[in-house]
Amino acid sequence: MDGLELLWSARPQPKRGPKPALSTEQIARKGIEIADAEGLAAVSMQRVAADLGYTKMSLYRYVPGKAELVALMADLAIGSPPPLTGDGWRDRLNAWAQALLPGFAEHPWTIEATTGPRILGPNEVAWMEAALSALDETGLKGWERMDAVVVLAGHVRTIATQLSATPTGDPERQLGTVLFEIMRDHGDRFPAVNAALTSTLTEGGQDHALDFGLARILDGIGVLIASR
Repeated sequence: MDGLELLWSARPQPKRGPKPALSTEQIARKGIEIADAEGLAAVSMQRVAADLGYTKMSLYRYVPGKAELVALMADLAIGSPPPLTGDGWRDRLNAWAQALLPGFAEHPWTIEATTGPRILGPNEVAWMEAALSALDETGLKGWERMDAVVVLAGHVRTIATQLSATPTGDPERQLGTVLFEIMRDHGDRFPAVNAALTSTLTEGGQDHALDFGLARILDGIGVLIASR
């Protein structure tokens, strides 16, 4: 069974004979548990089998290899998209992006696992379907709708990467603290950075990278839609 068949084909339980000792979901959940704790590099067929109390060879009855295992893990960790509510495409896309962030933030390894050519599972395609559906009736061409979703997802993934890199605190605030110390002694060398940082510290504006980026991306999509 190849990866596409594994993710997309229903596997009914046999009506006769002993029930399978494991399921692909059990295997994937154990892989997720390992990846959440130790990162994706710690996941292997050998490690997952050992943690489940089985031999490595027994896992191959259910999953062909690590690539397929990671695809199962990522699709299960991402989960299905929530129903999108809102009065128009902008509200629905904003809700979509806001809902996408927690999955990446809670399972940082999914960013790596869903990068580049790979096997796409039903949940990942369902997220794509939800976002593209929000752009129905906007007059945008198919490739424009696809690229708009890619740009939105890229922004969310960037924020999730920053969050995963600073699990004990807010990344913007930590960066601001470091920059403040640098500007205290070297602000005259970097007047634009110093001015922007001083303004941010005195007037507020930290911790808005996700919303700011989403708003600007959606503004741009809005201009394109209006041109149609």
